[in-house]
Amino acid sequence: MRLFAPHISPIEDLIKRYHKPLYWHIRRMVVCHDDAQDVLQNTFLQVHLHLSELKDKQQERAWVYKVATNEALQWLRSKREFLSLEDEDASALLSTLHAETYLDTADSLLVLFQQAILTLPTMQRTVFNLRYYDELSYDEIAQIIGSSPASAKTNYHYAKAKISNYMLQHS
Repeated sequence: MRLFAPHISPIEDLIKRYHKPLYWHIRRMVVCHDDAQDVLQNTFLQVHLHLSELKDKQQERAWVYKVATNEALQWLRSKREFLSLEDEDASALLSTLHAETYLDTADSLLVLFQQAILTLPTMQRTVFNLRYYDELSYDEIAQIIGSSPASAKTNYHYAKAKISNYMLQHS
């Protein structure tokens, strides 16, 4: 007797494949676990509602990350913690960073690195996270942020330089 695997819907397949990487992508943007869970839920809701708009399966990863990025940015705007170069915005996210348990505060270099990332302008921070942590190509990042690959590359390199400078100044 032969048993067949149950049919998995397209949205279930996407959730299965992207749940963990999207959670961490969002978590790096909004910092707080509970907020990341809320944004992730909204992300998959939007993916489900607009799945029919995905015409090219090869663009799936970039498309899903774009939805997640837009949801995270929308959440940040709604909470008025939208990160800019102003000290009060950065300090709000930095205080959340220190309150969260996923980060081992005993590793001072890691904490300093995360602080440096949180001081970046939003676009540079987003590009840096997508490239450094999620290992997306500049073409995919460009699709996600709505720019050219050259612009994505420039934002990444500016972010790296700012992170290096921050770490040198604060170590």
